[in-house]
Amino acid sequence: MNKIKNISVIGTGVIGTGWILRFLASNKKVIAFDKNKSQINYLKKEIKRTKSIIEKLYKKKININNLKIVDTLEEAVKNSDLIQENVPERLQIKKTVIKNISKVARKNTIIASSSSGLLPSKLQSGCINPQRFIIAHPFNPVYILPLVEIVKGNKTSKIYINKANSFYKSIKMKTLLINRELPGFLSDRLQEALWREGLHIINDGFGSTKDLDDAITYGPGMRWALMGTFLTFHLAGGESGMKHMLDQFGPALKLPWTKLKSPELNDKLKQKIINGTALQSKNLSIDKLSNIRDNFLIDLIELKKKYRL
Repeated sequence: MNKIKNISVIGTGVIGTGWILRFLASNKKVIAFDKNKSQINYLKKEIKRTKSIIEKLYKKKININNLKIVDTLEEAVKNSDLIQENVPERLQIKKTVIKNISKVARKNTIIASSSSGLLPSKLQSGCINPQRFIIAHPFNPVYILPLVEIVKGNKTSKIYINKANSFYKSIKMKTLLINRELPGFLSDRLQEALWREGLHIINDGFGSTKDLDDAITYGPGMRWALMGTFLTFHLAGGESGMKHMLDQFGPALKLPWTKLKSPELNDKLKQKIINGTALQSKNLSIDKLSNIRDNFLIDLIELKKKYRL
């Protein structure tokens, strides 16, 4: 199989646009398609907003001439080496789009879904040549955060996994190969567990959205950014490391501290969360908050390089 040079991005919402920005910053030619024209407008707005962010991170300007926006799915994918699908996270919608892509794409073109948790075996079930289908799940903002989870389905061929792995590494991503499919993959399962606990705490009146965000960003989140959960706990065990940690704190796992099932997301709970985040945002626009986040993440990436383990 030839090298991946031409890329199609189907769906230009938050994730699709993030992919486009990373691909352009990596000197790739991109063809974009979204039947929702408001999403195309969002893409154009984000290209303008992130101009200085991209230049700061990649030390270059993106060549906007490498981006072509087209009006049909067939035109978008017919000559592509890799197709990155980013339509809404609904099984039937994704299956239909992936099936339609596979009908008009070249038979060896990689079809990569950005799904954050749907099983690849289900998504590839209607796909022509399903062996070339993979999950390539990124994290927002895609143009900054390096992690991409690569997940195979039961019909995926290893040759396509290997090619995708090499490609995503070539655009400066940290690939995480997941050899057995599971709902939510790895990172989102961890995020969802924390999210569910947060919903319970807010619903039961024990804390606000700001309390919970402060509890992470001023506490374990600072450690997690460098070492993650398990290496952090290894240090908590002192000289004996994880062994002492498990002996000392393992029994606490049986205490009823957590609630693994989420509460009902009713109107009252939704309003608490909406009101809480509105207060936290201090009337800053989404664009201004995004700029603050992006600049912080770029600085954090540089800091991680300095203290790389």
